[in-house]
Amino acid sequence: MMRKLRRRTFTELVNENRLEILKNEEEMEKIEKKLEERYTKHLKKAQ
Repeated sequence: MMRKLRRRTFTELVNENRLEILKNEEEMEKIEKKLEERYTKHLKKAQ
C-alpha cells in the first residue's frame, strides 16, 4: 500500500515537472519572439 502510494506520488511529481518544463519552454519561446520582433524593428529604424 505505502509503496504504491509513494510510487504514484513520485510519478505524479515527475508528470507535474514535465508540465512545468513544457510551460516554461512555451513562455521562453514567447519571450524570444518578442525580443526578435523588437530587435528587427530597431534594425529597420536604424536603416
